[in-house]
Amino acid sequence: MAFVITEACIDEKAADCKDVCPVDCISEGPDQFFIDADVCIDCGACETACPVGAIFYEDDLTAERKKFVEKARDFYQSQ
Repeated sequence: MAFVITEACIDEKAADCKDVCPVDCISEGPDQFFIDADVCIDCGACETACPVGAIFYEDDLTAERKKFVEKARDFYQSQ
């Protein structure tokens, strides 16, 4: 499992999460940032740094937010 960036990041893109990630697993997409689940080490640095509360541990996502797991997967597969 990994952390996931959700709807609060859309069009906000503060980038604080990217700045603190020790493994550089966060990339900027067209409308939000995304976390590469294959690289994420689950340290949680991004979650605490996010100024808009957009980042959640995947297991803690609500049913409505689970779509952001797929959105991130699609983003990294298209690169």
